[in-house]
Amino acid sequence: MNDTAAPSATDDLSRTLGLVRRIEMDPRGRAILEYEGGLHMCHSGGVVQGGFITGWLDAAMAHALIARSGQDIVPMSLELKVSFFAPTRPGRVIAEAWIEGGGRSTVFMEARLTDPAGAILAKASSTLRVMDRSRVEGAARAALGGK
Repeated sequence: MNDTAAPSATDDLSRTLGLVRRIEMDPRGRAILEYEGGLHMCHSGGVVQGGFITGWLDAAMAHALIARSGQDIVPMSLELKVSFFAPTRPGRVIAEAWIEGGGRSTVFMEARLTDPAGAILAKASSTLRVMDRSRVEGAARAALGGK
């Protein structure tokens, strides 16, 4: 396992999602991330809002693809399906993702979210497009007027 520290202060997305640490980044296309769900992520009844759960699973799948393909790519979601099995409460959760199949440009992914005891809270499947990081970042800068 490649246990890495919490995100840097400049990684706003990871901080917003509550990333605690990257437990594993396996070059065979697998990633395990630990998140902390906070009360600020909850709706009525103290249940984490589904968008955060979807974000955790989506980010884990992106990390698994980056683990396999390297930092020079950007995983772009073409399709994403999430099934919720149990309420996710504030606290620690584990998002585990892996590559199910595909080729160099289109990849099929799966993920699951568990509580610390291993109970499955949600599962996801996704189709991701592998994009060149420099092209994606260049298009983003152009959209912002070259900033």
